[in-house]
Amino acid sequence: MEVRLGLYRGHFPQGTVGALYYFDEFMSFTIELPWKTNQVNVSAIPDGVYELKLRYTKKFKWHLLVEGVPGRSWILFHPANDSSKELEGCIAPVSSLINVGYGYSSRKALDRILDKLRPHFQAKDKVKIELRSSHFEDHIQLQGQLKDKS
Repeated sequence: MEVRLGLYRGHFPQGTVGALYYFDEFMSFTIELPWKTNQVNVSAIPDGVYELKLRYTKKFKWHLLVEGVPGRSWILFHPANDSSKELEGCIAPVSSLINVGYGYSSRKALDRILDKLRPHFQAKDKVKIELRSSHFEDHIQLQGQLKDKS
């Protein structure tokens, strides 16, 4: 069986924000670096479908490895609340957005996602994520979630 998360993103000069879904269920917002043509360590990753692997490290505890990103390696889906200080091309789930590239309760958001995915990993299902850049506002109401940071 294959399970596919959907991540609908909007790119802004200050960063990238997204809305993550498990089937039709909203799971969390996401923060990333701004889109800078997939440059290593300074750019969000390109749209596409990528396989996710469950991973554990002392630094991030349980998190996800995003495999198959063109021209990139070690892209993680890990906790972070400030994309400019804590991310180098990775994706961070957040419970709420403070502004573009900033959120809070990232660990809580990631744990919620992992709770949904863990049975699929245990069943040896393929777990994938599909990233699509679009009008972020089409997928989630931003009123009260994002303020203009210009």
